[in-house]
Amino acid sequence: MITREMVYEVLDSYGKAKPTIGSVGSHSALDISDGAKDEGFKTVVVCQKGRELPYKAFRRVVDEVIVLDRFAEIARDDVQKRLRGMNTIFVPHRAFSTYVPYGEIEDRFLLPMFGSRMMLRSEERNAPKNQYYLLEKAGIRQPKKFRSPEEIDTLAIVKVQEAKRKIERAFFTATDEKDFRKKAEERVASGLIRRDDLEKAVIEEYVIGTYFNFNYFYSPVRGEVEFMGIDRRLQTNLHDFVSLPARQQLEFDAPLQNIEIGHMGATIRESMLEKVFENGIKFVEATKREYPPGMIGPFALQGAVNKDQEIVIFDVSPRVPGSPVIGTTSPYTRYAHGMPMSVGRRIALEIREAIEQGRLKEIVT
Repeated sequence: MITREMVYEVLDSYGKAKPTIGSVGSHSALDISDGAKDEGFKTVVVCQKGRELPYKAFRRVVDEVIVLDRFAEIARDDVQKRLRGMNTIFVPHRAFSTYVPYGEIEDRFLLPMFGSRMMLRSEERNAPKNQYYLLEKAGIRQPKKFRSPEEIDTLAIVKVQEAKRKIERAFFTATDEKDFRKKAEERVASGLIRRDDLEKAVIEEYVIGTYFNFNYFYSPVRGEVEFMGIDRRLQTNLHDFVSLPARQQLEFDAPLQNIEIGHMGATIRESMLEKVFENGIKFVEATKREYPPGMIGPFALQGAVNKDQEIVIFDVSPRVPGSPVIGTTSPYTRYAHGMPMSVGRRIALEIREAIEQGRLKEIVT
């Protein structure tokens, strides 16, 4: 296992040279790179062959592109050596933890990582101290969970990993066990999901409400939780399906998949902000107890607000949430910083302030 002491040795080897901000070329790499440039850092993006064009096209924000045959090769010794030679501080996001095995991240990838290295695994539903465990420890309202299809007694949503695309989950609703079995068999037969994965599916109460992704940032340097703003996800093939006339919806015979494909900004009424901040603070405190040193940097709590104005949280992103729209649509970062602030720039600002205060070791793992 890579310890913080090992990471500190690498940081010490960088000396007083200004670090380079690095990421994997997918998900949030452009947001991370743009924010890094705003704060005066050089950037490097590690790409997979055939997916490097955007990072070469946006050369204002990406100083260097490293192209590999596969993303997972970023853990190769020679690639790590090259990144360390550039004094890289690496920023993880969901694509990084999807394409690079957790064992490699935790035991082999010896670069200073902005954020909580050991918390990345908590995003997986089969992890011992997973995101649902953390929400429970934080005392944050979650949907009711059903341990088996037999327990379904109200409208439920079923979340199961897709068969072909490991980064995505298939979703379907069920009103009871019979409805669950019917829809599950249809999806197994079509090849959308595997029967083995169905056994590990999450079945939970379907919360009727308005959907929000609450984006936060915990700053060890400033010792506070910031509310960065809200995004709502655009999903295919669901999002614009609901705009079809009812007759056409009834004639539609393909399963809906809820694949996230984009983002749009949103705000919440001001009287709800107390609850929004409370959830972020409670989550950070729980992570300090369960995954010391706890949350560092950006994270998101994804959920809905129901008719009783309760915030119900479904999922957690314990890393860069992947909402570039925050930098252009959120009024909350302006309230805090006096200017619009993307997640990428907030990361770079934290790194810059940590360097200036001699506290860089507090924000890397």
